[in-house]
Amino acid sequence: MTAEVIPGREVVLETDRLLLRPWRVAEAVVQRELWAERDPRVPPHRRIDAAGHPTVAELEEAIRAGRSSSGGLLAVERKAARDVIGYCGLIHGGRGFEGEPELAFELLRRAWGRGYATEAATAVLDWARSSGFVRLWATVWEWNTASRRVLDKLGFTEAGRKEEDAVHGTTLVTTKRL
Repeated sequence: MTAEVIPGREVVLETDRLLLRPWRVAEAVVQRELWAERDPRVPPHRRIDAAGHPTVAELEEAIRAGRSSSGGLLAVERKAARDVIGYCGLIHGGRGFEGEPELAFELLRRAWGRGYATEAATAVLDWARSSGFVRLWATVWEWNTASRRVLDKLGFTEAGRKEEDAVHGTTLVTTKRL
């Protein structure tokens, strides 16, 4: 994995198969596809609503303004295919532990089962470690077995904290020392 940090520019991470980089406006259609594919158990504010929001135009504007729908997380591009398949990165100031960022990732269904999430998240963990972070956390729906497997492969362990939701299921809080 290589990381390029240029003052005034965002982080770009590279693995054997992937490039993690800032979103481009034209990739709003990928973000919209992520929203459309989400499991119906995901809370409504994270899915396309009855009026069709967010629209591609709204997502394009969010990217232009630097507030993409995935919280400024890095687009995950397959180098060989030159296509964006999701996002991965760190969220700062989330609902977790004070001063510790949250690892987040989401990939299009067509990219599932090929190790991309683990590869992208490993690059983000390496970058976080080299940036001086000592611990990361991640939340995952208890029913999301694929993401739980990725977090397990990365060495995240349950922190003994859960958020219960009678409608959408239980969210598990996990942590990893770097």
